This record gives sequence, structure tokens and C-alpha cells, in this order.
Amino acid sequence: MTLQFLRNADGTVTGRNKGNGFTVTHTDEEEVKRQLYEDAGWEYTPPPPPLPPGHHRFLLSHEEDGSCGFEDERYARLRARPPEGCVPADHGRFALECRRPGKTLLDAVAATVAEIRRDHGLVMNGLRVAERPEEWPDAEVRSDDAAARVAHLVLTAAHRSRRLGYGRKELVRLLDATGIE
Repeated sequence: MTLQFLRNADGTVTGRNKGNGFTVTHTDEEEVKRQLYEDAGWEYTPPPPPLPPGHHRFLLSHEEDGSCGFEDERYARLRARPPEGCVPADHGRFALECRRPGKTLLDAVAATVAEIRRDHGLVMNGLRVAERPEEWPDAEVRSDDAAARVAHLVLTAAHRSRRLGYGRKELVRLLDATGIE
């Protein structure tokens, strides 16, 4: 079953369940999504309410070795005393769902990563990634191939951040917050 969404020139949104042909058009994109999910028999979860200006929503996760479950003892203190605005969550690994203040999203993430590292000795090294990226090798091996992947990610991050108006200082602050040497 495939759900398809199309923005129309008149400002409406049309959604179609290609499996059975059910089609709906509405001015409210979320209403289209809700009706399509209902038709497909899927649970619909409305989007969260908007945050106040200067606040950002993000999910941080800890992926040290792939075997760190949510209940791992290393996270006991962090589960008991997460940073303000963050809630521990089980996403197949330990994660924090955060709503934190910051001039930019990178500022909010960097401040949160630094606070967790300082107060709990953990570096949260995943951000809004539902699954481990397929391009990572199973074994942590230093090879030209692995180095090329890391370089690609860093270069892509630099390029995209520049296009979004983030500068070197913001990226370096985020890297420094991780404790990388």
C-alpha cells in the first residue's frame, strides 16, 4: 500500500491511497494525512504543537557499540536527571526527546550535548536518526572506505550548514561539545 500526497496550485492538498484508490482533497494537509491513515488502517499521530520562538525540538541518541539498550545501567543517572527540557525515550537504544532553548538548533544541540557530557560523562552521538546508517561497516575499522564515508558526511554537513547560514564557530562548538580530540 502506498500513500501519495500532492500539493495543488489552488493551495489544497490531495492524498491518494494507491492500494484502493481512496482519494481526498482538503486545504489542511494534516486532515488529508489523517483521513488517508484512517483509510489505510494505520494509527495517525498529529504533529506536536509549535514551540515558542527560540526553542528547538530534537532527538538525541547514544550509539556507543550497538548493544546499549534503554535500560543499560550507564544511563541510570541520565534517566533519573535528564537535562531540563529533555525526556528519556526508548528508541531501540537510549535517547532523549528534547525541547530546548537556543539561538539556533545547533546552539541548542551543542549546549545539550555539552551539558550531558559534563554532568553524566556521556557523549550523545546521534541526532534524529531512526536507524543506524547503512553505510557504516559492522566492525569499527579504519580504512580508506570508512574514512571516505566520514569525510563525505563532514563535507556534506559543512556545505549544508553554510547554505543554511551556520558558520564555522557553530560547527566547531558542536564538535567541541562531543569531546572529540
